[in-house]
Amino acid sequence: MAKKGTGVIKQILKDHFAGFWEFHYDRFPESYRGDIKETVEKTIRCGTRDMGYARYECLGCDGNPSPKFVCFTCKSRFCHRCGKKYTDEWSDKQQEMIFDVQHRHMVFTIPQQLRNIFYEDRNKLKELSKQVAEVFQYHNYHRSNKRGLRSGIITVIHTFGRDLKFNPHVHALVTEGALDNQNEWRSSGYIPYEYLRKSWQKVVLDLLKKWFPGNRKVNELIDDLYRGYPNGFYVNAEKKIKNANGVARYIGRYLARPAIAEYRIEAYDGETVHYWYEDHHTGKRVDKKARVYRFLFELLQHIPPKHFRMVGRYGLYSRRAHHKAQQILSLHAFMRTKQIALLLETKRKKKTYRQRMIESFEHDPFQCPHCQRQMDLVGIWHSDYGWIYHYMEDTEDVKKWREYGLVQQTG
Repeated sequence: MAKKGTGVIKQILKDHFAGFWEFHYDRFPESYRGDIKETVEKTIRCGTRDMGYARYECLGCDGNPSPKFVCFTCKSRFCHRCGKKYTDEWSDKQQEMIFDVQHRHMVFTIPQQLRNIFYEDRNKLKELSKQVAEVFQYHNYHRSNKRGLRSGIITVIHTFGRDLKFNPHVHALVTEGALDNQNEWRSSGYIPYEYLRKSWQKVVLDLLKKWFPGNRKVNELIDDLYRGYPNGFYVNAEKKIKNANGVARYIGRYLARPAIAEYRIEAYDGETVHYWYEDHHTGKRVDKKARVYRFLFELLQHIPPKHFRMVGRYGLYSRRAHHKAQQILSLHAFMRTKQIALLLETKRKKKTYRQRMIESFEHDPFQCPHCQRQMDLVGIWHSDYGWIYHYMEDTEDVKKWREYGLVQQTG
Protein backbone atom coordinates (compact mmCIF):
# COMPACT_ATOMS: atom_id res chain seq x y z
CA MET A 1 0.00 0.00 0.00
CA ALA A 2 1.41 3.40 -1.00
CA LYS A 3 1.78 5.95 1.74
CA LYS A 4 -0.18 9.17 1.72
CA GLY A 5 1.78 12.09 0.30
CA THR A 6 4.30 12.97 -2.37
CA GLY A 7 4.60 10.70 -5.40
CA VAL A 8 1.44 8.63 -5.02
CA ILE A 9 -0.16 9.85 -8.26
CA LYS A 10 3.03 9.20 -10.21
CA GLN A 11 3.08 5.69 -8.73
CA ILE A 12 -0.53 5.10 -9.82
CA LEU A 13 0.36 6.22 -13.34
CA LYS A 14 3.41 3.93 -13.42
CA ASP A 15 1.37 0.97 -12.21
CA HIS A 16 -1.72 1.31 -14.36
CA PHE A 17 -1.59 3.87 -17.17
CA ALA A 18 -0.43 1.46 -19.89
CA GLY A 19 -3.23 -1.01 -19.15
CA PHE A 20 -5.84 1.71 -18.70
CA TRP A 21 -4.90 3.38 -21.98
CA GLU A 22 -5.02 0.12 -23.94
CA PHE A 23 -8.64 -0.49 -23.00
CA HIS A 24 -10.06 3.00 -22.44
CA TYR A 25 -8.29 5.47 -24.75
CA ASP A 26 -11.48 5.80 -26.83
CA ARG A 27 -13.28 7.47 -23.92
CA PHE A 28 -11.35 10.66 -24.68
CA PRO A 29 -11.91 12.98 -27.66
CA GLU A 30 -9.93 11.71 -30.64
CA SER A 31 -8.50 15.15 -31.47
CA TYR A 32 -6.16 15.20 -28.49
CA ARG A 33 -5.73 11.61 -27.31
CA GLY A 34 -2.11 11.85 -28.40
CA ASP A 35 -1.63 14.92 -26.19
CA ILE A 36 -2.99 13.08 -23.14
CA LYS A 37 -0.76 10.06 -23.75
CA GLU A 38 2.34 12.21 -24.30
CA THR A 39 1.65 14.27 -21.16
CA VAL A 40 1.25 11.22 -18.94
CA GLU A 41 4.33 9.46 -20.31
CA LYS A 42 6.42 12.58 -19.70
CA THR A 43 5.04 12.86 -16.18
CA ILE A 44 6.04 9.27 -15.44
CA ARG A 45 9.59 9.95 -16.68
CA CYS A 46 9.84 13.36 -15.00
CA GLY A 47 12.96 13.81 -12.90
CA THR A 48 14.61 10.60 -14.14
CA ARG A 49 17.65 10.19 -16.38
CA ASP A 50 15.32 8.88 -19.10
CA MET A 51 14.28 12.51 -19.77
CA GLY A 52 17.86 13.74 -19.92
CA TYR A 53 20.24 15.31 -17.46
CA ALA A 54 23.10 17.70 -16.80
CA ARG A 55 26.16 16.00 -15.30
CA TYR A 56 28.47 17.80 -12.89
CA GLU A 57 31.88 16.63 -11.69
CA CYS A 58 34.65 18.09 -9.57
CA LEU A 59 37.45 17.88 -12.13
CA GLY A 60 40.89 17.22 -10.71
CA CYS A 61 39.62 16.69 -7.16
CA ASP A 62 41.81 14.31 -5.12
CA GLY A 63 38.75 12.98 -3.32
CA ASN A 64 37.26 11.51 -6.53
CA PRO A 65 33.66 12.32 -5.50
CA SER A 66 30.68 10.80 -7.31
CA PRO A 67 29.24 12.86 -10.19
CA LYS A 68 26.08 14.90 -9.61
CA PHE A 69 23.18 14.37 -12.05
CA VAL A 70 20.49 17.03 -12.38
CA CYS A 71 17.66 15.31 -14.22
CA PHE A 72 15.36 17.22 -16.56
CA THR A 73 11.70 17.67 -15.68
CA CYS A 74 8.62 17.34 -17.88
CA LYS A 75 7.41 20.94 -17.32
CA SER A 76 3.81 19.78 -17.51
CA ARG A 77 1.07 21.45 -15.49
CA PHE A 78 -0.41 17.98 -15.01
CA CYS A 79 2.68 16.90 -13.10
CA HIS A 80 2.41 17.74 -9.38
CA ARG A 81 6.09 18.56 -9.11
CA CYS A 82 6.36 20.74 -12.22
CA GLY A 83 2.92 22.28 -11.77
CA LYS A 84 3.89 23.72 -8.39
CA LYS A 85 7.18 25.12 -9.71
CA TYR A 86 5.39 26.63 -12.71
CA THR A 87 2.77 28.20 -10.44
CA ASP A 88 5.35 29.69 -8.06
CA GLU A 89 7.40 31.22 -10.89
CA TRP A 90 4.29 32.46 -12.70
CA SER A 91 2.91 34.10 -9.54
CA ASP A 92 6.23 35.87 -8.93
CA LYS A 93 6.25 37.17 -12.49
CA GLN A 94 2.65 38.41 -12.29
CA GLN A 95 3.48 40.77 -9.45
CA GLU A 96 5.33 42.90 -12.02
CA MET A 97 2.34 43.25 -14.34
CA ILE A 98 -0.73 43.29 -12.08
CA PHE A 99 -2.08 46.74 -11.26
CA ASP A 100 -1.86 47.63 -7.60
CA VAL A 101 -5.60 48.28 -7.26
CA GLN A 102 -8.44 46.34 -5.69
CA HIS A 103 -9.70 43.36 -7.69
CA ARG A 104 -12.68 41.08 -7.38
CA HIS A 105 -12.54 37.33 -7.94
CA MET A 106 -15.54 35.85 -9.76
CA VAL A 107 -16.43 32.38 -10.98
CA PHE A 108 -18.58 31.93 -14.09
CA THR A 109 -20.18 28.47 -14.27
CA ILE A 110 -21.69 26.29 -16.98
CA PRO A 111 -24.93 24.31 -16.38
CA GLN A 112 -24.65 20.54 -16.48
CA GLN A 113 -26.66 20.27 -19.70
CA LEU A 114 -23.86 21.99 -21.66
CA ARG A 115 -20.74 20.46 -20.14
CA ASN A 116 -20.34 17.63 -22.63
CA ILE A 117 -20.01 20.19 -25.47
CA PHE A 118 -16.83 21.45 -23.86
CA TYR A 119 -15.62 17.95 -23.00
CA GLU A 120 -15.69 17.02 -26.69
CA ASP A 121 -14.13 20.27 -27.90
CA ARG A 122 -11.82 22.06 -25.43
CA ASN A 123 -11.15 24.88 -27.90
CA LYS A 124 -14.65 26.14 -27.19
CA LEU A 125 -13.48 26.94 -23.66
CA LYS A 126 -11.26 29.68 -25.10
CA GLU A 127 -14.32 31.45 -26.44
CA LEU A 128 -15.89 31.26 -22.99
CA SER A 129 -13.02 33.33 -21.62
CA LYS A 130 -13.59 35.99 -24.25
CA GLN A 131 -17.27 36.10 -23.33
CA VAL A 132 -16.43 36.72 -19.67
CA ALA A 133 -14.57 39.83 -20.83
CA GLU A 134 -17.57 40.82 -22.95
CA VAL A 135 -19.80 40.79 -19.87
CA PHE A 136 -17.67 43.52 -18.28
CA GLN A 137 -17.29 45.48 -21.48
CA TYR A 138 -21.10 45.58 -21.80
CA HIS A 139 -21.33 46.75 -18.19
CA ASN A 140 -18.83 49.57 -18.77
CA TYR A 141 -20.64 50.63 -21.92
CA HIS A 142 -23.98 50.87 -20.12
CA ARG A 143 -22.40 52.81 -17.24
CA SER A 144 -21.17 55.47 -19.62
CA ASN A 145 -20.62 54.93 -23.32
CA LYS A 146 -19.15 58.44 -23.64
CA ARG A 147 -16.34 57.84 -21.14
CA GLY A 148 -14.99 54.71 -22.89
CA LEU A 149 -14.40 52.88 -19.61
CA ARG A 150 -11.91 49.98 -19.71
CA SER A 151 -11.44 47.45 -16.91
CA GLY A 152 -8.62 44.93 -16.52
CA ILE A 153 -9.69 41.29 -16.72
CA ILE A 154 -7.64 38.11 -16.22
CA THR A 155 -9.35 34.76 -16.77
CA VAL A 156 -8.26 31.24 -15.87
CA ILE A 157 -10.06 28.20 -17.32
CA HIS A 158 -10.80 25.23 -15.09
CA THR A 159 -12.47 21.95 -15.98
CA PHE A 160 -12.69 20.15 -12.64
CA GLY A 161 -14.74 20.44 -9.50
CA ARG A 162 -13.62 19.29 -6.06
CA ASP A 163 -15.09 15.84 -6.71
CA LEU A 164 -13.03 15.47 -9.96
CA LYS A 165 -16.12 15.51 -12.19
CA PHE A 166 -15.88 17.41 -15.46
CA ASN A 167 -17.18 20.85 -14.52
CA PRO A 168 -15.91 23.61 -16.86
CA HIS A 169 -15.93 27.13 -15.44
CA VAL A 170 -13.96 30.35 -15.70
CA HIS A 171 -12.22 32.13 -12.83
CA ALA A 172 -11.98 35.87 -13.43
CA LEU A 173 -10.05 38.58 -11.64
CA VAL A 174 -11.45 42.00 -12.47
CA THR A 175 -10.23 45.45 -11.46
CA GLU A 176 -12.64 47.24 -9.14
CA GLY A 177 -12.47 50.27 -11.36
CA ALA A 178 -11.72 51.36 -14.91
CA LEU A 179 -9.74 53.92 -16.90
CA ASP A 180 -11.78 56.38 -18.96
CA ASN A 181 -10.82 57.98 -22.27
CA GLN A 182 -9.20 60.85 -20.33
CA ASN A 183 -6.92 58.35 -18.57
CA GLU A 184 -8.66 58.96 -15.25
CA TRP A 185 -9.29 56.07 -12.86
CA ARG A 186 -12.98 55.60 -12.03
CA SER A 187 -14.17 53.32 -9.24
CA SER A 188 -16.66 50.81 -10.60
CA GLY A 189 -18.66 50.15 -7.47
CA TYR A 190 -20.96 47.18 -7.14
CA ILE A 191 -21.93 45.14 -10.21
CA PRO A 192 -25.43 43.69 -9.66
CA TYR A 193 -25.64 39.90 -9.45
CA GLU A 194 -28.72 39.92 -11.65
CA TYR A 195 -26.80 41.64 -14.41
CA LEU A 196 -23.83 39.25 -14.14
CA ARG A 197 -25.96 36.12 -14.19
CA LYS A 198 -28.30 37.10 -17.01
CA SER A 199 -25.53 38.60 -19.15
CA TRP A 200 -23.44 35.46 -18.72
CA GLN A 201 -26.40 33.29 -19.67
CA LYS A 202 -27.02 35.32 -22.82
CA VAL A 203 -23.44 35.31 -24.11
CA VAL A 204 -23.08 31.53 -23.52
CA LEU A 205 -26.35 30.68 -25.24
CA ASP A 206 -25.54 33.03 -28.11
CA LEU A 207 -22.33 31.03 -28.57
CA LEU A 208 -24.41 27.86 -28.91
CA LYS A 209 -26.43 29.47 -31.70
CA LYS A 210 -23.17 30.40 -33.46
CA TRP A 211 -21.63 26.93 -33.06
CA PHE A 212 -24.76 25.01 -34.12
CA PRO A 213 -26.67 27.25 -36.56
CA GLY A 214 -30.12 26.01 -37.51
CA ASN A 215 -29.89 22.93 -35.25
CA ARG A 216 -33.43 22.24 -33.99
CA LYS A 217 -32.36 20.25 -30.92
CA VAL A 218 -29.88 22.93 -29.89
CA ASN A 219 -32.51 25.64 -30.28
CA GLU A 220 -34.89 23.62 -28.11
CA LEU A 221 -32.14 23.20 -25.51
CA ILE A 222 -31.53 26.97 -25.51
CA ASP A 223 -35.23 27.62 -24.89
CA ASP A 224 -35.23 25.07 -22.06
CA LEU A 225 -32.20 26.72 -20.46
CA TYR A 226 -33.80 30.15 -20.53
CA ARG A 227 -36.92 28.71 -18.88
CA GLY A 228 -34.98 26.52 -16.42
CA TYR A 229 -32.66 29.36 -15.35
CA PRO A 230 -34.91 32.43 -15.17
CA ASN A 231 -32.33 34.26 -13.02
CA GLY A 232 -29.43 33.43 -15.35
CA PHE A 233 -26.45 31.07 -14.99
CA TYR A 234 -24.73 31.00 -11.62
CA VAL A 235 -21.91 33.50 -10.99
CA ASN A 236 -20.02 33.71 -7.70
CA ALA A 237 -18.63 37.20 -7.11
CA GLU A 238 -17.88 37.44 -3.41
CA LYS A 239 -14.08 37.66 -3.01
CA LYS A 240 -12.31 41.04 -2.91
CA ILE A 241 -8.49 41.27 -3.12
CA LYS A 242 -6.82 44.54 -2.18
CA ASN A 243 -3.32 44.55 -3.72
CA ALA A 244 -1.16 43.19 -6.53
CA ASN A 245 0.67 40.65 -4.37
CA GLY A 246 -2.61 39.17 -3.22
CA VAL A 247 -3.95 39.01 -6.78
CA ALA A 248 -0.80 37.24 -8.05
CA ARG A 249 -0.98 34.62 -5.29
CA TYR A 250 -4.69 34.13 -5.83
CA ILE A 251 -4.33 33.54 -9.57
CA GLY A 252 -1.42 31.20 -8.89
CA ARG A 253 -3.68 28.99 -6.80
CA TYR A 254 -5.86 28.36 -9.85
CA LEU A 255 -3.39 28.44 -12.72
CA ALA A 256 -1.50 25.15 -12.66
CA ARG A 257 -3.22 23.43 -9.80
CA PRO A 258 -3.68 19.73 -10.54
CA ALA A 259 -7.17 18.29 -10.40
CA ILE A 260 -6.41 16.80 -6.99
CA ALA A 261 -3.73 17.64 -4.46
CA GLU A 262 -1.79 14.60 -3.26
CA TYR A 263 -2.53 15.31 0.40
CA ARG A 264 -6.19 14.52 -0.38
CA ILE A 265 -5.28 10.94 -1.31
CA GLU A 266 -5.56 8.92 1.90
CA ALA A 267 -4.56 5.51 0.56
CA TYR A 268 -3.72 3.52 -2.58
CA ASP A 269 -3.44 -0.27 -2.37
CA GLY A 270 -2.77 -1.04 -6.05
CA GLU A 271 -6.44 -1.52 -6.90
CA THR A 272 -8.40 1.21 -5.09
CA VAL A 273 -7.76 4.89 -4.43
CA HIS A 274 -9.20 6.48 -1.30
CA TYR A 275 -9.44 10.27 -1.48
CA TRP A 276 -11.53 13.05 0.00
CA TYR A 277 -12.87 16.48 -0.90
CA GLU A 278 -14.77 19.25 0.82
CA ASP A 279 -18.35 19.59 -0.36
CA HIS A 280 -18.82 23.07 -1.82
CA HIS A 281 -22.36 23.47 -0.44
CA THR A 282 -22.13 21.88 3.01
CA GLY A 283 -18.46 22.56 3.79
CA LYS A 284 -18.18 18.99 5.09
CA ARG A 285 -15.56 16.43 4.14
CA VAL A 286 -16.66 13.68 1.75
CA ASP A 287 -14.59 10.47 1.53
CA LYS A 288 -14.63 8.51 -1.69
CA LYS A 289 -13.12 5.21 -2.79
CA ALA A 290 -12.72 4.51 -6.50
CA ARG A 291 -11.30 1.64 -8.50
CA VAL A 292 -7.98 2.70 -9.92
CA TYR A 293 -9.15 2.79 -13.59
CA ARG A 294 -12.08 4.99 -12.60
CA PHE A 295 -9.73 7.30 -10.71
CA LEU A 296 -7.41 7.52 -13.73
CA PHE A 297 -10.28 8.49 -16.00
CA GLU A 298 -11.41 11.20 -13.56
CA LEU A 299 -7.85 12.52 -13.47
CA LEU A 300 -6.89 12.32 -17.16
CA GLN A 301 -10.08 13.92 -18.49
CA HIS A 302 -8.77 17.27 -17.24
CA ILE A 303 -5.51 17.24 -19.23
CA PRO A 304 -5.83 20.08 -21.78
CA PRO A 305 -4.73 19.83 -25.41
CA LYS A 306 -1.13 20.70 -26.18
CA HIS A 307 -0.42 24.47 -26.23
CA PHE A 308 -3.85 25.19 -24.74
CA ARG A 309 -3.84 28.63 -23.11
CA MET A 310 -5.36 28.51 -19.64
CA VAL A 311 -5.00 32.25 -18.99
CA GLY A 312 -6.63 35.08 -20.91
CA ARG A 313 -5.94 38.80 -20.53
CA TYR A 314 -8.44 41.39 -21.68
CA GLY A 315 -9.14 45.11 -21.48
CA LEU A 316 -6.36 46.91 -19.61
CA TYR A 317 -4.50 43.61 -19.20
CA SER A 318 -4.35 42.92 -22.93
CA ARG A 319 -0.88 43.07 -24.47
CA ARG A 320 -1.71 46.21 -26.45
CA ALA A 321 -3.10 48.24 -23.51
CA HIS A 322 -1.18 46.95 -20.52
CA HIS A 323 2.07 48.97 -20.60
CA LYS A 324 0.37 52.34 -20.94
CA ALA A 325 -2.23 51.48 -18.28
CA GLN A 326 0.54 50.39 -15.89
CA GLN A 327 2.31 53.74 -16.31
CA ILE A 328 -0.89 55.70 -15.69
CA LEU A 329 -1.88 53.70 -12.61
CA SER A 330 1.66 53.89 -11.19
CA LEU A 331 1.50 57.68 -11.53
CA HIS A 332 -1.88 57.75 -9.77
CA ALA A 333 -0.46 55.60 -6.96
CA PHE A 334 2.55 57.92 -6.65
CA MET A 335 0.32 61.00 -6.39
CA ARG A 336 -1.61 59.32 -3.56
CA THR A 337 1.36 58.03 -1.55
CA LYS A 338 4.45 59.93 -2.82
CA GLN A 339 6.38 56.62 -2.91
CA ILE A 340 8.92 56.87 -5.72
CA ALA A 341 9.26 53.06 -5.92
CA LEU A 342 5.78 52.92 -7.43
CA LEU A 343 7.08 54.74 -10.51
CA LEU A 344 9.98 52.38 -11.10
CA GLU A 345 9.68 49.11 -12.97
CA THR A 346 11.30 46.17 -11.19
CA LYS A 347 12.22 42.93 -12.93
CA ARG A 348 12.40 39.67 -11.05
CA LYS A 349 15.05 37.25 -12.20
CA LYS A 350 14.05 33.63 -12.61
CA LYS A 351 15.56 31.52 -9.85
CA THR A 352 18.02 28.84 -10.87
CA TYR A 353 17.87 25.21 -9.76
CA ARG A 354 20.83 25.92 -7.47
CA GLN A 355 19.12 28.91 -5.82
CA ARG A 356 15.89 26.98 -5.25
CA MET A 357 17.75 24.08 -3.62
CA ILE A 358 19.76 26.38 -1.34
CA GLU A 359 16.60 28.26 -0.29
CA SER A 360 14.54 25.11 0.28
CA PHE A 361 17.10 22.77 1.86
CA GLU A 362 20.03 25.04 2.83
CA HIS A 363 22.24 22.81 0.72
CA ASP A 364 24.29 23.73 -2.35
CA PRO A 365 23.76 20.81 -4.77
CA PHE A 366 26.88 21.69 -6.77
CA GLN A 367 29.35 21.94 -3.90
CA CYS A 368 31.98 19.19 -3.90
CA PRO A 369 31.71 17.29 -0.59
CA HIS A 370 35.49 16.75 -0.57
CA CYS A 371 37.15 20.05 -1.55
CA GLN A 372 34.08 22.32 -1.13
CA ARG A 373 34.59 24.01 -4.50
CA GLN A 374 31.80 24.31 -7.06
CA MET A 375 31.52 21.33 -9.40
CA ASP A 376 31.95 21.76 -13.15
CA LEU A 377 29.31 21.11 -15.81
CA VAL A 378 30.81 18.31 -17.90
CA GLY A 379 27.90 17.14 -20.04
CA ILE A 380 24.27 17.57 -21.07
CA TRP A 381 22.28 14.65 -22.48
CA HIS A 382 18.73 14.98 -23.82
CA SER A 383 16.37 12.09 -24.56
CA ASP A 384 15.42 13.56 -27.97
CA TYR A 385 18.78 14.97 -29.09
CA GLY A 386 21.40 12.83 -27.41
CA TRP A 387 24.59 14.47 -26.13
CA ILE A 388 24.22 18.20 -26.78
CA TYR A 389 27.27 19.24 -24.78
CA HIS A 390 30.38 17.58 -23.45
CA TYR A 391 33.41 19.33 -21.99
CA MET A 392 35.71 17.10 -24.09
CA GLU A 393 33.93 17.96 -27.35
CA ASP A 394 37.13 18.70 -29.24
CA THR A 395 39.04 15.62 -28.08
CA GLU A 396 39.63 12.56 -30.22
CA ASP A 397 37.37 10.40 -28.01
CA VAL A 398 34.32 12.58 -28.57
CA LYS A 399 35.05 12.86 -32.29
CA LYS A 400 34.89 9.05 -32.40
CA TRP A 401 31.61 9.12 -30.44
CA ARG A 402 30.16 11.44 -33.08
CA GLU A 403 31.42 9.20 -35.87
CA TYR A 404 29.53 6.24 -34.41
CA GLY A 405 26.41 8.31 -33.67
CA LEU A 406 26.86 8.27 -29.88
CA VAL A 407 26.96 12.07 -29.75
CA GLN A 408 24.77 14.29 -31.92
CA GLN A 409 26.11 17.33 -33.72
CA THR A 410 25.18 20.56 -31.92
CA GLY A 411 25.79 23.09 -34.65
